[in-house]
Amino acid sequence: MSFSVGSLVEARGREWIVLPGSDDRLVRVRPLGGSDEETTGIDLGVETVEPAQFELPDPANVGDHRYSRLLRDAVRLSSRAAVGPFRSFGRIAVDPRPYQLVPLLLGLKLDPVRLLIADDVGIGKTIEACLIGRELLDRGEIQRLAVLCPPHLAEQWQTELKEKFHIDAELVLPSTVGRLERNRHLGLGQSIFDVYPYVVVSMDYIKSDRRRDEFVRTCPEFVIVDEAHTCAFGYEQRGGRHQRHELVKQLVAHPDRHMVFVTATPHSGKEASFRSLLSFLNPEFADLPEDLTGPQNEYHRRHLAQYFVQRRRADIRHYMKTDTSFPDREEAEATYQLSPDYKALFDRVLDYARETVQDPEGGQHRKRVRWWSALALLRSLGSSPAAAASTLRNRAPVADAETLDEIDEIGRETVLDAATEDATEGVDVAPGGNPGDDESENVRRRLLEMARQAEQLEGDGDNKLQEAVKLVKSFLKDDYHPILFCRYIPTVEYVARELRQRLPNDVEVAAVTGNLPPADREARVLELSQSPKRVLVCTDCLSEGINLQTYFDAVMHYDLSWSPTRHEQREGRVDRFGQERSPVRVLTFYSVNNQIDGIVLDVLINKHKTIRSSTGVSVPIPIDTNAVVEAIFEGLLLREQGGTPVDQLLPGLDEYLAPKKDELHSEWEDAANREKRSRTMFAQESIKADEVAQWLQEMRRALGTPDVVRNFMVDAWRAHGAAATVESDDHVRFEIQEMPRALKDALQLRDVESLRASFASSSSDADVYLQRTHPVVENTASYLIDTALDEHADGIARRAGAIRTRSVETRITLLLLRFRYEIQTKLRDGTERQQLAEESQLLAFQGAPDKAVWLAPADAEELLSASPDANIAPELAESFVRRVVEGIDDLQPHLEATIKQRAQDLLESHRHVRASADMRHVSYKVDPKLPPDVLGIYVFLPIQGEVSS
Repeated sequence: MSFSVGSLVEARGREWIVLPGSDDRLVRVRPLGGSDEETTGIDLGVETVEPAQFELPDPANVGDHRYSRLLRDAVRLSSRAAVGPFRSFGRIAVDPRPYQLVPLLLGLKLDPVRLLIADDVGIGKTIEACLIGRELLDRGEIQRLAVLCPPHLAEQWQTELKEKFHIDAELVLPSTVGRLERNRHLGLGQSIFDVYPYVVVSMDYIKSDRRRDEFVRTCPEFVIVDEAHTCAFGYEQRGGRHQRHELVKQLVAHPDRHMVFVTATPHSGKEASFRSLLSFLNPEFADLPEDLTGPQNEYHRRHLAQYFVQRRRADIRHYMKTDTSFPDREEAEATYQLSPDYKALFDRVLDYARETVQDPEGGQHRKRVRWWSALALLRSLGSSPAAAASTLRNRAPVADAETLDEIDEIGRETVLDAATEDATEGVDVAPGGNPGDDESENVRRRLLEMARQAEQLEGDGDNKLQEAVKLVKSFLKDDYHPILFCRYIPTVEYVARELRQRLPNDVEVAAVTGNLPPADREARVLELSQSPKRVLVCTDCLSEGINLQTYFDAVMHYDLSWSPTRHEQREGRVDRFGQERSPVRVLTFYSVNNQIDGIVLDVLINKHKTIRSSTGVSVPIPIDTNAVVEAIFEGLLLREQGGTPVDQLLPGLDEYLAPKKDELHSEWEDAANREKRSRTMFAQESIKADEVAQWLQEMRRALGTPDVVRNFMVDAWRAHGAAATVESDDHVRFEIQEMPRALKDALQLRDVESLRASFASSSSDADVYLQRTHPVVENTASYLIDTALDEHADGIARRAGAIRTRSVETRITLLLLRFRYEIQTKLRDGTERQQLAEESQLLAFQGAPDKAVWLAPADAEELLSASPDANIAPELAESFVRRVVEGIDDLQPHLEATIKQRAQDLLESHRHVRASADMRHVSYKVDPKLPPDVLGIYVFLPIQGEVSS
């Protein structure tokens, strides 16, 4: 015997709901009122499974009417296969902001989904992209999902997918591939992408020519590409960017693959690169006009706006009258002067560097090696004495390069920052400064002498450190929790060690660098977060990936990055949605007599800030940043004469750089103006606010809001003996010593006596963040439903009740119903998939069942708030409930008509949300399961007189 999805069956002495995936041999079921974790399979050849009918409430078991709302909310919150315009929202552990529905609605109007999400840093692009993938999964349109991202972001994506979207994705990294292959014992021709449905893949691992073809062949139907700007065509016919571009170009060539591209910087300032990125969405966009303004380009703007959403914080801060709180930012600069001894060392290193780069011996190959070795020395010396000593003692990695191109590639990766904008892994190791001139004993001796001189400057001889200690104490005095970003690992270890010695004993200092695996970095941050007074010192390995706004609220740039984009990424770790502190503080720290700091600040950092402040947008440098920085060093090392003191170099260098600076700033401003016009055009007006409001209202009606979760938990736990202190709209403290042991066991809180819960966000001072899919909420709802449905259990919530109240003028009966539907999805390849959907409904009628006058849904909802104003005898309450039970056949035609209409509404919402003008490949059918389940019957009687039967 086979059973349809959503039907009720009886087996093993209890009732179950049949789930998708059943066949003639095995039936997949979930206990009636149970959670998804209790899903099981029953072998029809071994066990007996019979059709079942949902029992009506027992009139003899009437109870307190107050718990009718509790039972309704328990049903609503326990459902994962929820009805609504979005199938996924019953399975997500996040309450999307209204503006985050815009990319979802936009993507679902495309077939296939091809969407570029380019919102500002900190708005929530990860959530927006994952919402689309979760929705397609729960609609049955895809079965597999992949995220392509930089390797250092892989674990962050895995965590987001699991904790917020209940998707258990495997990491595909060089360190995990062997284990994945062994676990599944792959067959001939099988790939790990054939057997693991959800994966987070390192772009750097999979982009190589050897691995790319396998991934393209077995790639899932849905792909998220993070940091998508790094995949745009850059005209280099080699290297990582070219390989990334080739991979994505092959993936988008599949006409049915859904792809979402995510980046905060879609426009690099290079129009050709931007058009390359847009062509992934639609090949036509490769030929868009460079200037899209004017009425003649309205068609192009409207067409592109269907695929592209890009919003600033100002665009969404008050979207749909819902405030999204981003922190204000308080920015400042602080300076220090090199001590006389440090300045002397700087002059000595500068003289050495100038000598080596001007040395003609050894040909062009040795000259380039010495060039990059000299730059490494100056960069490390500006960071810290510890980094300088490490660089002076170690052999330069460029010394072993064989070609000029290889020398320059290694040099840029280890010394400059622009080459590392696409990655943060492995770039914080202090570079070596010994050029490897083995024939020169004099070079080795000079380097070692300078290394010893640098080591002697550590601590009291380092004015940079001394001033930083004062600044950190100022942060702590104002109750801030700062992050100090440094360029190199030795600097982080040195600064953290010195801070521990110089700060009060009650301040905890932790160091995080690329030496730690990503998981250990996060663990160390979490451990540090437990300290009331804390300071984090780290390299740029934390400038992406781990969101730190919950634990930290200030950023200090201990070392200037030579890439303004990196500064913004650092600041974005704390300046983002979810930051409870406002304002956050940002401090730029630099030397007034270190000419490198001054020029980088003037030419790059300050100009970037000025553009962001004046235009409201952040724009990367439109020309090669490496060329700009190398020009700075060219002027410093090749055009200045030896022996010139450090503080006398700036005027001449400024004069040399002025034309290059003016050219850069002019192009930068032009790029910023283009970007500003672009964001004005693509702030996403094609999805209207009233359309978002419609679906948002439907979603919240079906699933509830954080307020519903909070009220449910407070009422449910109080009803079971807990004490609840509502500290704010978002926080509640529970004392649960007196709750029944059975409930505490179900919640896995047996040994817990109290806890503080947050209902709005993952607050740092809360023990637990309770959202609708949290196991504590889900298990509380399931416990309440189970004890209500079990006639032998002494449950708090009863399925029947009657009261006298001034809220009604005539007898009104409220029915709490559960509607179940089978949703059938037919895909483009003809495949059909079945799914279960459930929702709770309230219906109310006046009078006796055979003469029922049905009320509007809003009137039915209001009855849940009615209070008793007079006593009613238990036998009278039982009598009125019994009349409804005995007259249920008179009510069934209306109940069935209602569920059929709801099924039609559900079908229309599926078609409307997931449909473009030319979508013909996906179709839906919704089959209501009759009769609907009557979960509760509650009778409301007026005060005056008796009501006739």
